[in-house]
Formats: sequence, C-alpha cells, structure tokens
Amino acid sequence: MTKKDDKGLSRRDFLKTSGIAAGTLVGGGLIGGAIGYNSRKESGTGKRGEEKESGMASPKGRKFFKSNRDFDILSQATERIFPEDDLGPGAIGLGVPYFIDNQLAGGYGMNAREYMQGPFEIGEPTQGYQTPLIRQEVFLRGIRKLDQEAKRRFDDQFVNLEGEQMDEILTAFQKDEIKMDGLTSGFFFTLLRSATLEGAYADPIYSGNNNMDGWRMKDYPGNQMAYINDIESEDFKKIEPQSLASMDH
Repeated sequence: MTKKDDKGLSRRDFLKTSGIAAGTLVGGGLIGGAIGYNSRKESGTGKRGEEKESGMASPKGRKFFKSNRDFDILSQATERIFPEDDLGPGAIGLGVPYFIDNQLAGGYGMNAREYMQGPFEIGEPTQGYQTPLIRQEVFLRGIRKLDQEAKRRFDDQFVNLEGEQMDEILTAFQKDEIKMDGLTSGFFFTLLRSATLEGAYADPIYSGNNNMDGWRMKDYPGNQMAYINDIESEDFKKIEPQSLASMDH
C-alpha cells in the first residue's frame, strides 16, 4: 500500500486533480499517472507477498495472454502505475490486467481501424502511433523487455522485485532510456499507462473498474438515466454509480 510523500504527488492528489475522463475506452489520449520521474512516491512494501498471490494470473477471463508469466508481469506493472492505497484498490483489484487483456484480443489490439502502412519513422510525441507493430506485439515486446531489464539490473524476474526496483525500471521506460526493436520504450510506457488508467475508469462491462470502485474514488456517477431530479440543486449530491449493464433493467 502506497504511502503519501509530503514532497511529491500522492495518488489521492492525483485522483483529485487529474483531468481523466472516467469511462473512456482504451485508445484515447489520457495523460497522467501515479508513477514517473516527475512525481515522487514511496515504493510500497517488500516483494508484495500475499497481495501478489491474490491478484496474479488466472486462466479465467483471459482472451489474449496465453502465458501466465506475461500476464503476471503486466499485472505488477499496472499495479505500480495505479497502486492500492487508503483511497481504494489498485490496478489488480480493479481488474485492469483483464481489461487490457480483453482489449488486446479485439480490434484495439490488432489496430483494426487504423492506417498501418509505411513509411515508419520515430516521430514526435504529438504525432501518435509511429510503429509497424500492432498493439498486441507492442505489449508483448514491452512486457518481456521489462523482464529482461529486471534480469539485467537485479538478476531476478520482474514480478519478484521490490516496489522501488519495479519503479526504477518503469521510470527508465518512461524516460525512453531502454533500447527496443521496432518501437521506443517511452512509447510502450505511454501506451501501458494510458491503458491502465482507462481500465481503472472504463465501464465495468469492459472487464475493468471492478465494483465501479474506480468511479467511486472520484465520486463519478457512471451512466445514469437522467439527472432531472438533481440538476437544479446548488449542493453537490453524491450519486450511487451505475454501469451500462444495469441500464436495461
């Protein structure tokens, strides 16, 4: 569980000040993140022990990842980006790894609706997708590179590292310091962070945001039929969130 760093940015501050659009699907331009070289935080506890065991890979609900090892690396990386704390669950508790897995199995993972012809050059950050690899390949290469970097730096698997060791590697990816074939490590980190945040805030029908807890942490009401009874109120009213899945009931 992540503790607040008085000199840095806590996840509570991040959730309060971020401009994240709750309910957005993977593929959007969400920005931010609770991890990075520009936002300090405490690293968490040890090697994560029982927390890791309770949230690790299970064949149930998986559509893309065939390897438990790949899925476990993804799970731990997303948890470091969106960690559990006193405000609520982290990425694993919210089901974010399953959200990403499900998205990669579909059109998002295959770049089905995007122009994917050359030439391919390393573009500026504002130029969007600049690799011939589809997202399925990007995520697999990125995840396995995280593990390779863990072996190189700490002689261990990524999932066995302590929190601050994971953060060191993820920060190196964010700063684009890791050499990769076919894409940049900074691009992979941006994609991973966006997908993590989107999984935390998407409607639960997309396999993330378990129990709508991502919405609850921001007091977001989800998909209400109408606000006619409350729209003229001058006071903030906390509304129990509602998923798309319940709209036809």
